[in-house]
This record gives sequence, structure tokens and C-alpha cells, in this order.
Amino acid sequence: MTGSPPQVVPDDLPPPARSNARDLSPARLRPRDVLRVGGAGLRTRPLRAVLSALGIAIGIAAMISVVGISTSSRADLDRQLAALGTNLLTVAPGSSLSGGNATLPAESVPMISRIGPVTEVAATGKLPETHVYRHNRIPAAESGGISVLAAHLDLPATVAASIAHGTWLNEATARYPAVVLGNATARRLGIGAAGTDVQVYVGGRWFTVVGILDQVPLAPELDSAALVGWPAATAYLDFDGHATTIYTRAADADVTAVRDVLAATANPQAPNQVKVSRPSDALTARQAADRSFAGLLLGLGAVALLVGGVGVANTMVISVLERRSEIGLRRSLGATRGQVRVQFLAESLLLSALGGIGGVAVGIVVTAGYASTRSMPTVVPGWAMVGGLGATLLIGAVAGLYPAIRAARLSPTEALATP
Repeated sequence: MTGSPPQVVPDDLPPPARSNARDLSPARLRPRDVLRVGGAGLRTRPLRAVLSALGIAIGIAAMISVVGISTSSRADLDRQLAALGTNLLTVAPGSSLSGGNATLPAESVPMISRIGPVTEVAATGKLPETHVYRHNRIPAAESGGISVLAAHLDLPATVAASIAHGTWLNEATARYPAVVLGNATARRLGIGAAGTDVQVYVGGRWFTVVGILDQVPLAPELDSAALVGWPAATAYLDFDGHATTIYTRAADADVTAVRDVLAATANPQAPNQVKVSRPSDALTARQAADRSFAGLLLGLGAVALLVGGVGVANTMVISVLERRSEIGLRRSLGATRGQVRVQFLAESLLLSALGGIGGVAVGIVVTAGYASTRSMPTVVPGWAMVGGLGATLLIGAVAGLYPAIRAARLSPTEALATP
């Protein structure tokens, strides 16, 4: 009896699948897929996306413009107030215990320069018995109220003095009979220009006029003075080397602290015999302006961001209502609630990013244009640009969260039944 041949079962056949649960699990969205899915809504409705991003961009541009213009205005105000000497302090000898005039130690200037926040320091020393005349035949009593001062070379930089004609003293001329006249001094002596052939009679010697100063608003006492180099004053005019006025500039934030230690630094043995000027009223005004500007920036920035956030939320809610059928179709094809939620949240973030980047760019352009018309420095803080974009993304995420959750909660049948 013949029968069918026995079946040979190969040993290398794979075992039957124990479960198809793994095959039925939804695919995970990679970051690239999230961007593609999130941008689908923007690509399919470009006009609405552009208008929505434009609304966000206007809000961010308004914030950046307000911050930039305000910061530029504050920088211009700071520049003007700095010209008034907001951080300039002066040190002078006071009265001794016996009621006479005290003197500052010769080491006062280098000691003050060692104070950390001090940025610039220079001094002048008055020669009380020395006068300046246009000619040696003028009676000694007719001095014209002109004082003679020994000056450090960095005095102009410290007191913001400029030269009207000629040059300031340098390492060479400070050692020889050379003089720089204050603005009022030059007018009283009838000298309109400096030159090697222009001389004045100072302390019984002829000094060559090498320069004439402009008016010095921060140190008006220099306008009616004749300034000679420190070494020349010692060599030719019997100067004792003691400073009578020390001009000090410090960091704005540390002006008060520097003032508190100046007396003890200038004369450690007798700090009560030192007079120190108080900080300028302009510094107080500058600090008050800074506080006002800070409050203004925070308030306007918050309003602009709130407007942008409302725009994003409104756009995303309308998007969910308009795309219910699309949501139902995706759910029917196997998209999970989480994937739908990620899709709309990614779309909200992309919309916010586009509007934020455009708004920052427009805000910078507006600030630069306004500042150029007002001859102000263009200043757009980095924190405003980064913070504006970051806040836009944060607000976009918060504003898109509710529409995303709402879209994810729609059941496939409910969404597909919506006309």
C-alpha cells in the first residue's frame, strides 16, 4: 500500500509569532516628523499663517522697538549726564586744628589711584604767590585775578577739558617753561592763539604759550588759570609739590562708596582735614531716570507679549475648529491623542518662532532708524532680543496648549461627523 510521502519540516522555520501587539503599537514621532507634521498646517494655509505670524511679529517688534528706543534714549541721556560730571569727585585740603590751611600729603594722588573703583585721578597745585602777566612791565598789583596752577598731564581726560588752540602739555613741555592758558585767562591777556613766539610772564620768567583751553564746565576754576607742568613748577616757580585739588572719577555705581573713603585715603593721619565734594545732583537724576526706564520697559514689554500670546491662542483655537475633520481622519488612521497634541503644539511653537524672529528683526530696524534721526547711539539689549524670542516661544506653548489638548480629546467619530 502506497501512501503519501511523509512531510519533512525544516528545522530553520521561524516559530509562530506569539503576539501581534508589538506590530499594532503606534509609531513614535521623531523630531523631524514633529517639525514636518507641525508645519503642515502652516503650509496648507499660508495666508492665515502669514497674517497670524504678522500679528505676533508686530507685538514683538513693538516690544523690541520700545526697549531699543528707550535704551538708546537712556544711553544718550547717560552720555549727556556724564558730561556734567556725575562721577567726578574733588578732594581739597581743609582747615588744620589751629585754624590755618591744611596740606595734603605728596602721596595723596598715588594713594587715591589705588582705590579699586577709581578710574581716573589727576591733580593741580596752586602757587599762591605766583602771578601771570602779558608783559614784564605791568605792575605786580594788576594780576587780573589769574591763578597759576601746576597740573598733571592727565588732567584734561579727568575733567573732560578740550584744547581750543595749540596742544596740551606733554612729557617734554611739562619740564620746561611752557604754559597752557584757561579760556578766560587768554581773553584777559589778549591772546587769541598759541605759538612758539607767544609768551607770558609767569613768576619772573617768560613762559611760552603752547595751548589755550576751551571752557571747562566740570572745573570752572581752570578757566581763569595758567597751567604749567608739575616738574616745571617745581624747578622754576618754587612749587612745594603738594596738591591743592585732586580730581577723581569713579565707577558710577561706586561713587558714594569712593567718596566715603577718599578723605582717609588722601590723608590717613588727619582725614578730618580733608574736604571731599559730594556726588553730583546729576548722578541722582541719572539713577532716578534709570529706575523709571526700567519700570517702563517691563510694563510695555509685558503688554506686548500678552498681545502676542492672545494672538497665538486665538489662531490655534480657530485652527482646531476648522480642522476637526482632519483630526478625525488622523485618529481613524491610527494617530494617538498624544501625537495629535504634539502636532498642534508644534504648529503653535513654529508660528510663534516665525513671528518672534520677524518681530525682533523689525524692532532692530525701527530702533536703528529712530536713533539715526535723533543722533543717538543705537542700543538694543541682547537680553531684550533673546528674552523676547524666548518669551514668544513660551507664550506660544502656553497659548497652544489648550487648543492642542482640545484637539486630542476629539474622538474620531465625533470629528468625522462634523461638517
